[in-house]
Amino acid sequence: MEQAAHKAEQEYWRPALSHGKHEMPLDLRSRADVCEGCGSEFVVGARFCHVCGEDRQHASTNSFHLMEVLDFDRIRHTLGLSVASLVAFIFGMVSVVAAFSVGFLYTTSTLADWQAVQTWRIEWMLAAIVAFVAGILLKKAD
Repeated sequence: MEQAAHKAEQEYWRPALSHGKHEMPLDLRSRADVCEGCGSEFVVGARFCHVCGEDRQHASTNSFHLMEVLDFDRIRHTLGLSVASLVAFIFGMVSVVAAFSVGFLYTTSTLADWQAVQTWRIEWMLAAIVAFVAGILLKKAD
């Protein structure tokens, strides 16, 4: 029994040996119970890492990804749209934003410039209307 204890590479209260974030296994980095600074597991109910002192709240806020918010399938099921209808809706929204931003991006000094900007706005709004009508026509029947 004594020989087995001397051959142990680490003790149970110390974290696994790692020399940086890049060497930490991917499954450990994805878990919220693991410190991103040193890779050790948080003690139950602890706010800070017992090894490096990193804040646990900081680790949980880093795990928030933009892809979780922009989950295409979840948005599609929430709105009750088909894939083609949702793509048309997104294109329509982008067109509306483009129509409003044209006026902020381009300054006019002459009447011809002003007319050109208004023409671009009209074109973007027409694209938005076409996209929204296509989204309505492609909506799946309930």
